[in-house]
Amino acid sequence: MGGRALNRHLTVLRSFALNTPLAEILSVALLVASLAWAVLRPAGRSEAFVAVPAAVVAVGLGAISPGHALAEAERLGPVVGFLAAVLVLAHLCDVEGLFTACGAWMARRAAGRPRRLLTAVFVLASVITAVLSLDATVVLLTPVVFATAARMGVRSKPHVYACAHLSNTASLLLPVSNLTNLLAFTASGLSFTRFAALMALPWLVAVSLEYAVFRRFFADDLPAEPSDAVSDAGPAPELPLFALVTVGCTLAGFVVASALGIEPAWAALAGALVMAGRALARRRVTPVAVMRSAAPGFLAFVLALGIVVRAVVDNGLAEALRHALPDGSGLLALLGAAAVAAVLANLINNLPAVLVLVPLAAPAGTGAVLAVLLGVNIGPNLTYAGSLATLLWRRVVQERAEHVEVGEFTRLGLLTVPVTLGAAVVALWVSLQVV
Repeated sequence: MGGRALNRHLTVLRSFALNTPLAEILSVALLVASLAWAVLRPAGRSEAFVAVPAAVVAVGLGAISPGHALAEAERLGPVVGFLAAVLVLAHLCDVEGLFTACGAWMARRAAGRPRRLLTAVFVLASVITAVLSLDATVVLLTPVVFATAARMGVRSKPHVYACAHLSNTASLLLPVSNLTNLLAFTASGLSFTRFAALMALPWLVAVSLEYAVFRRFFADDLPAEPSDAVSDAGPAPELPLFALVTVGCTLAGFVVASALGIEPAWAALAGALVMAGRALARRRVTPVAVMRSAAPGFLAFVLALGIVVRAVVDNGLAEALRHALPDGSGLLALLGAAAVAAVLANLINNLPAVLVLVPLAAPAGTGAVLAVLLGVNIGPNLTYAGSLATLLWRRVVQERAEHVEVGEFTRLGLLTVPVTLGAAVVALWVSLQVV
């Protein structure tokens, strides 16, 4: 009887046939509510707390058909599975001591000099973001950078801000570096290695320009002289070879899986299972801790948000943005696509932006899809709301009683985003001609 009653309620709800304007208003309201909750997270509740009911309401009231909702969930399924595996892999690398070793390396490389520390942070954050995803940089590396700066007696702000910016900018390199990359990778039709080859030059150009701007912007916080408070870092921690080898094999697995037409989630799952097996056998983690590290609430949020965004797209946004996106794959068209993507990412967050724009850009070819990706990855450095990674970073910083000024963050973004995005798009255009 319960099932019949539910069906009757759904039938009644659908009988109030929403016309397109009402459906668009409803879907936009549900999207705004889902994103606002994800930004604020009252009492630390999961991002899925509002997004999942919002998806149910969108289907129940007819803003999106059940068929389209199911199709969107099926499209996002492999991406969500991959994200879960990578989150587990990054957490277990931390358990193995990888990030402790990173902190020790930074301290020794810096030798008490703030400028050298900034260089070390840029190198590590760029590599970790590219290989282990941006979440590892935000959640795991940022606290290590805090501790390293405190031990050296230097100001932490430039180095911690670098973690925020590079969690976005440095996620351009590999399909596995960012959830947005996975979505674009699926639509691009590229192999793993060709994606990396095309994005290598934009990645290098973007990170280099970020570094140049940081050196200038934080000049007063980066004196050339070594700090007077340098302390002995003690013996170097043992290098976690098992974790490094497993991560290397997992990356190789991505390449092989791409060549064989297999979803990269399977390679990520294999790496996570190997790491989890070792950690569980040594009783370094519990099964519950492994499950929690996969962030099931966030995974549900991604799926639900995808359905809500699909409702927005189905009810008119796609048509409006289709006129805003330039046609073709010339340099001006790529610059226009990246600019639209950057603006939209700062208005509605980069994850919904890529869900909306990638299907619209795909008919124009690989270049248009990758230009959109540049916009949604670099653009969010302009505002807090641009990406979930930046919001998470702000929470990590505030937990350490550090004050982050909105004005300062925005000024830094205004200096970095336009020049970095423009240069990265030019580099992409060059790569498309050469690769």
